[in-house]
Amino acid sequence: MPVMTEPKLISGNSNKPLAASIAKRMSMHRGMNVSLCDARIERFNDQEIFVEVFENVRGEDMYIIQPTSNPANDNLMELLIMSDALRRSSAARITAVIPYFGYARQDRRAKARTPISAKLVANLLTEAGIDRVLTLDLHAAQIQGFFDIPVDNLYAAPVFALDVQHHFRGRMDDLMVVSPDVGGVARARELATRIGAPLSIVDKRREKAGEVAEMKVIGDVAGKACIIVDDICDTAGTLVKAAQVLTDHGATEVHAYITHGVLSGPAVERVANSVMKSLVITDSIQPTEQVRAAPNIRIVPTAPMFTQAILNIWNGTSVSSLFETDTLLPIYEGLYSSG
Repeated sequence: MPVMTEPKLISGNSNKPLAASIAKRMSMHRGMNVSLCDARIERFNDQEIFVEVFENVRGEDMYIIQPTSNPANDNLMELLIMSDALRRSSAARITAVIPYFGYARQDRRAKARTPISAKLVANLLTEAGIDRVLTLDLHAAQIQGFFDIPVDNLYAAPVFALDVQHHFRGRMDDLMVVSPDVGGVARARELATRIGAPLSIVDKRREKAGEVAEMKVIGDVAGKACIIVDDICDTAGTLVKAAQVLTDHGATEVHAYITHGVLSGPAVERVANSVMKSLVITDSIQPTEQVRAAPNIRIVPTAPMFTQAILNIWNGTSVSSLFETDTLLPIYEGLYSSG
């Protein structure tokens, strides 16, 4: 088998700007021009997906960059078909870089006669020939156990901690980290520990799915600048209500740090008209023009972290080192200073 000399990147249509940013940063790291693999991904008239790779990939270490965001089914099928094309072209190893892992919210049977779709997607990815998965903030950490291949789950909390320390410099003692529900306490506690802030919880009770009947704040948020932490913001209904409840309980201002900005339907309008001073998301999902134009939505790049993770996988070094501030700070030196 030929020796794998350099990692090769290929992108689907889901988030080409992120893929291009990763390739650009990798060029800086490697001291050579790393470009995305030349390929075409097209659709027949009946929307069947066709993939053709124009470069030789035999014996190569391939990285497919493809979030499975909206339209989730199309982007998932693109990922599966790209993997099949690479496997049949004798790629040595195929790593799926999935910044946003769709179907992760269906990780268990909440009621009778429902699927565990996250497990089904894990099976599909494995059967398509993918050897490894690199993702960010899985909705449920146990999804890693659905795979019989290695899964590297990166975390946004270390990057968010850098962002908070940069933007709230001199005000750190006024901060309160808030989990928007009981299930997200571990994620919120991670950020709270990193920035040395107390933790509060918004406990919500639902009358039926998708409708919040009542919210209660556990903890004293009066006089605090609250930071809501979560992994996914979809329609933003719950997030906006939580921000209002915190304000009603005496919070001086409310910000939110959400890893995956799904922001479907009326979400952007709700956020823009809410009491939240800022919503910070990553670019794991390609932001729409409406998201970019929103006055109180800010985007933190993930390309620096994903680039380093890909390089670490390629050269066989630790990926978990990216959970440490001392490792991340040099990677994000253009955005955040240590001062």
